[in-house]
Amino acid sequence: MKTFATILASVGLVAAHGYVDNATIGGQTYQFYQPYMDPYMGTAPERISRKIPGNGPVEDVTSLAIQCNADSAPAKLHAPAAAGSTVTLRWTLWPDSHMGPVITYMARCPDTGCQNWTPSASDKVWFKVKEGGREGTSNVWAATPLMTAPANYEYTIPSCLKPGYYLVRHEIIALHAAYSYPGAQFYPGCHQLQVTGSGTKTPSTNLVSFPGAYKSTDPGVTYDAYKAATYTIPGPAVFKC
Repeated sequence: MKTFATILASVGLVAAHGYVDNATIGGQTYQFYQPYMDPYMGTAPERISRKIPGNGPVEDVTSLAIQCNADSAPAKLHAPAAAGSTVTLRWTLWPDSHMGPVITYMARCPDTGCQNWTPSASDKVWFKVKEGGREGTSNVWAATPLMTAPANYEYTIPSCLKPGYYLVRHEIIALHAAYSYPGAQFYPGCHQLQVTGSGTKTPSTNLVSFPGAYKSTDPGVTYDAYKAATYTIPGPAVFKC
């Protein structure tokens, strides 16, 4: 059994990467899955976020791990949130060498909830709700604000969404070694919402699967971030109400 000191040492060794630590959703703050603490607790805390193995990357765009991270499993809880409301995600401090885009997707879960559901590798259920890439050819990226405290990121739940349960897939793609493939580093994580409101929309176009949404040859996956070249964010167009 690992001691607490060993766990803390492990955290220090991997501090160069990151993950979402907590979030404010519907006015409530939720602690997300803690990969260096939760597995070692006698009774694992119930979370709204799905399990992740650590703060390291996924590098294979054809792997199921690209969906919600390696060894992901459904969480037990959902965070209630109104359609049209803003969610604030707080990352662990992101390394300044890991420039890249930040992207958020959603997928509608069964009417019974997300707690027993994981999309298959071929399920085209994911729609993009927010994306940010490179500002022109500058050194400013969507990930840049996460490199200084507080490392906050916000997305808005589309106001027209039909009430129900949704799985949110949120990621940073680090491009510091993406000049050849494999090289891009994907840091995905998923959390579960219960969306309320009077919306009627269920997105039916520009739906993608994970894996499947990204290819190794995509210009947003294989890209030299050290050159002054425009950047194309991978994946479909952002869903609009």
